[in-house]
Amino acid sequence: MRPTTAAFRLRYRAAIHPRYNPWLHGGFVLLFGVLAMFGFWSTVHQVQPWQWLTLPLTLLLANLVIYLVHRHLGHHKRRLAQLFYARHAGDHHSFFTPGFMTFERAQDWQVILFPAWLIVVHSVALTLPAWWLLKQWDANVAGLFAGCMILGYLLYEVFHACEHLPPSHPLARLPWIRQMRRLHEVHHRREMMQQRNFNIVLPLMDYLFGTLHWEPETDQHLVPRTAMTRMQHRIEILRDPLAVLAYASSVSRWPEWHPSSLRIQGPDGPLHAGARFEEDIRAGGRDGHLIWRVDEYLPGRRWSARARGENGLELTVTYECEATANGTQFVRTLDYAFSGWALRLANQLLLKRRIDHESAASLLALRDRVHALLPGQSGAAA
Repeated sequence: MRPTTAAFRLRYRAAIHPRYNPWLHGGFVLLFGVLAMFGFWSTVHQVQPWQWLTLPLTLLLANLVIYLVHRHLGHHKRRLAQLFYARHAGDHHSFFTPGFMTFERAQDWQVILFPAWLIVVHSVALTLPAWWLLKQWDANVAGLFAGCMILGYLLYEVFHACEHLPPSHPLARLPWIRQMRRLHEVHHRREMMQQRNFNIVLPLMDYLFGTLHWEPETDQHLVPRTAMTRMQHRIEILRDPLAVLAYASSVSRWPEWHPSSLRIQGPDGPLHAGARFEEDIRAGGRDGHLIWRVDEYLPGRRWSARARGENGLELTVTYECEATANGTQFVRTLDYAFSGWALRLANQLLLKRRIDHESAASLLALRDRVHALLPGQSGAAA
């Protein structure tokens, strides 16, 4: 996690009122919404076949409204929606960043859910007048329409919350939610958030308006099957972030500084998204062979790749760089898992400690190697 993201989370959590109750927040939104929805639907009687068309048409309208509000008000500052812009583009997108989309405690729901009073405004100030106007024409259409508008609001809240669940959570692993979760994570990239993936429940409007951007999580044979072990280490390197990440993402040079990397079969230089390479390793006292694919390369900021090895080993490594007064704060995050129970047990008893030690040592070696190879910055000691 970037230091700026970690610092923002600390500030945001510290500002949450001590009497804030996330369960009361979520429970009120759900209970009020369900009561309002069935209250409107209770006005419906003896529905004609053509009147049932109100349901899908209203859900399409709700999908469009959410898309337009998210795209044009959530990510562009407008005078009449400054609070929403600050809460969404400012708070929500600063709290959750790619690779760190999961809420860690119930209090974090405050930055995921809309304020509790908004469901009341949506129901009373917006939906109720629309219901009254439509009722002058057709009471059944009015009731179906109003109930579906509330349903659309609740679907947004529920799906959005599910998209910030841990990836191992049973709900997050449901196919529909898993795909929307991936689209939402892509949307949270800083270079994507004003341009792509504004739908939360169904990406229909993104598709129709040409703003849908899909990237698979990984190749089919790399789909994670078990909970991952995460290790994260950071170090200060007195060099420019562009140069540091360019060297670290030049995988042919990994054996120069990473004690686990023995041999690389792949191209020279920094590898961009889509590039593939192979590696012979000795990690935790075990020899192995990895097949890698690069997922992301943002020069000077972030590099990420996934690999699959023998014995069901799957792993992801991410490098993140943050400019500091003296150079670069370099963060290396390793996520890995074994499919077999024997190796998962061995990991808990022995391998994890060895791999953690090797990962920490690799950053010290990386710093020394970068300082030796790259020219020092003005005003920074080598």
